[in-house]
Amino acid sequence: MSAEDLEKYETEMELTLYREYRDVVSIFKYVVETDRRFYLCNQVDVKARTEAGEVFFEVSMSDAWVWDMYRPARFAKNVKVLTFKDVNVEELQASDFDPPKS
Repeated sequence: MSAEDLEKYETEMELTLYREYRDVVSIFKYVVETDRRFYLCNQVDVKARTEAGEVFFEVSMSDAWVWDMYRPARFAKNVKVLTFKDVNVEELQASDFDPPKS
């Protein structure tokens, strides 16, 4: 596989992922961003934890969708993320559900 073929394949996968996101965003209530992933979910709980003087975040989500083009299954019943980095949680508004039309 050439570099050009690989780039074309990844571009097609990203477009497929965006289309899936556009189709499912309206069924979720929250957007959660961590340093490694982007999630849509219907329930989220973020807790700051301390262990051995280090602070980290425990993020628990239910009914989640994961933005990751390499995952064969992007829907997950429960997700737990532990991270030392920032976590951003936003509640979606009804107007946020209308992504640009293609």
